[in-house]
Amino acid sequence: MNQPKRYLDIVRDIRDMIRNDKIRVGDRIPSERELAERLQVGRSTIREALRSLELLGLIETRRGEGTFLSNHRNHQLVETLSTFILQDNQSIRDVEETRLMHELWAIKNVCRHESLGNLRVWDSFRQRLIGENRFQREDFVKELMVLSGNRLSLKIWMLLEQFDGKPFQGIVGQQEKEMLLGILGAIEKQEEEQAIQGYMAWCDFLRKGSEERNGDHP
Repeated sequence: MNQPKRYLDIVRDIRDMIRNDKIRVGDRIPSERELAERLQVGRSTIREALRSLELLGLIETRRGEGTFLSNHRNHQLVETLSTFILQDNQSIRDVEETRLMHELWAIKNVCRHESLGNLRVWDSFRQRLIGENRFQREDFVKELMVLSGNRLSLKIWMLLEQFDGKPFQGIVGQQEKEMLLGILGAIEKQEEEQAIQGYMAWCDFLRKGSEERNGDHP
């Protein structure tokens, strides 16, 4: 059975198509429908890929006109990220590792600053996690990033998470809730190592689940 294309593969296909069609800065790129037909994927997947390219500043959407190729070279950070992220297969692993670095830094930063660990929002966070039947995994991680207080790290993380195929998609299951509650408890007690170990265990749990669904396990 053929495995579905990874999210990053779709982004790369769009990049290659832009190159092959010799689309220049300011030119209109094909519509969602045209891209879906040419790349043989669903329009929702194309839409997510285009959103990531727009976040990086590679394309821009003009209401009523379409989507156009941008001059991203005017933005040094965007150029660095886009040039690196859209390269060879090694970048897939590098993106995952860099994304994780930002997540672990956020946990460390919160644990090392008493004022952050004592925020009342943690209790509200816990109540949401316990009470909501459809609590999104991505909401948990994004909230950690927001509460760490570094806006640049948050922005970079959002880009990396997009290009890593949105690994936190889905609803938190009951077993995961116990894991996440343990992470929250360790953060509030400023137990840095325990919080990190708990977070890494959760990431391993998600990775194994993804591998089983995709048939990548032995």
